[in-house]
Amino acid sequence: MFVLVGLFLWFSNVDASIHEYRMEAFSPKSDAFFFHGGSEGLYASMLHEPTTAASSETKQSFKGKSIISFDPVTFVRLKESANRQNEMQLNTGLVEAIILEVKDREMIGGSFLRPDVICCNKQLSDQGSCKLGEVIIHNTPNNTGWPIRIKTFFQGNNEEVKMDLETVEINNTGMYYLYFMICDPQLKGTLIKGRTIWKNPNGYLPGKMAPLMTFFGLMSLAYLVLGLGWFLSFVQFWKDIINLNIITLVISLGMCEMAVWYFEYSNFNSTGSRPMGITLWAMTFGSVKNTLSRLLLLVVSMGFGVVRPTLGGLTSKLLLLGLIYFIATVALELVEHLGNINDFSGKTKLFLVLPVVFLDACFILWIFSSLKKTFKKLRMGRNLAKLELYRKFANALAVSVLLSIAWIGFELYFNATYPLSERWQIAWIFPAFWTMLAYSLLVVICVLWAPSRNPTRYAYMEEMGEDSDEKGIALIGNGETWR
Repeated sequence: MFVLVGLFLWFSNVDASIHEYRMEAFSPKSDAFFFHGGSEGLYASMLHEPTTAASSETKQSFKGKSIISFDPVTFVRLKESANRQNEMQLNTGLVEAIILEVKDREMIGGSFLRPDVICCNKQLSDQGSCKLGEVIIHNTPNNTGWPIRIKTFFQGNNEEVKMDLETVEINNTGMYYLYFMICDPQLKGTLIKGRTIWKNPNGYLPGKMAPLMTFFGLMSLAYLVLGLGWFLSFVQFWKDIINLNIITLVISLGMCEMAVWYFEYSNFNSTGSRPMGITLWAMTFGSVKNTLSRLLLLVVSMGFGVVRPTLGGLTSKLLLLGLIYFIATVALELVEHLGNINDFSGKTKLFLVLPVVFLDACFILWIFSSLKKTFKKLRMGRNLAKLELYRKFANALAVSVLLSIAWIGFELYFNATYPLSERWQIAWIFPAFWTMLAYSLLVVICVLWAPSRNPTRYAYMEEMGEDSDEKGIALIGNGETWR
């Protein structure tokens, strides 16, 4: 619980497509120092104007445009580095902001003789390949002016320098990266602060998140339809239902989760920042629903209400596993939704993903182990109707597990093949798949355990009368039992 509180405090000031830099250091790489300023999938501007790539337009003119705006960014060098400079000298240190599309990453640095270099040295400068002290950039032949380079010079012996307020318009759809780079070794230890704003033509949602807003809207309607169907059958046969009220709770939580996520994404898209309260509510609904969904599958697999009237001593173990899973999923959700907004995500979530994967594996093993025991009881009691019910449930569960394994393999292959999110436009299908799979399993349970006029088919009964009742239920036609 303390970990969750710490994560919440850490991410309490995180914005959406506003990338914040809070006195962060540059990292050494080859012969340069660099800082990753952000990466997002951006769609091409819908409105094209004959302006330069870096312009000073006002924010009000950005409707229908895709932009990266520096608002503002400040570089702070060490005091020792500043004191070595002459206060009357004009340019005493260069920091470059490089914006490039991921497919053009080979255009940065390198030469025929020195492919590992990033900065232009005297030898390359004498050959006319680049300018001394600057990052080597090879302009793309079919898109002159890209990658974009924005220069910022320290003046005299000043310790700080602020970038000009620049706005770069994006006219081609792609995954864009922003790097701040330094070639001057005397600027070692320089820090960066400020922010950049990234915007797509239809709003501030990052490219791979934009389709999810529509998806969440459709899923909220799907849960609403499922909820109405379940409620009507619940009302019609309220006297004769099996005690699985957790189904109603899971449907309600799913509907609330999808609706809140849709509202959160809509607000995110229009304002450019994530409403902390709404995001936390959405994460809470999602974590509670995911936990209860797994507990529902486990309870059903144990035969609760069908072959056993209570869970007995297993209740405390179920609650403990559910609580641990809830905490693990909340921690993962905090990092995923309130962490770095970059569309490029590396291994930062691995530490929190592993506990969730381990707990999911525990749920799966316990579910199938319980199903095996339930099948054994049903076969011993020759409960044909219940056996058929659980056979259908087991088949649906097995199909979902096989689909999950196949999808995980595909997702691993996708991430390994496109490590820099080159195919970001279809990345939204990965979280969407898990939402659809959970919804499909819930629909299966609602159909199999739907209230009906013959509730005794599946309800738990005392051992004495169960065999005789099952023999009568084996032949059911149009709601009547023939003996």
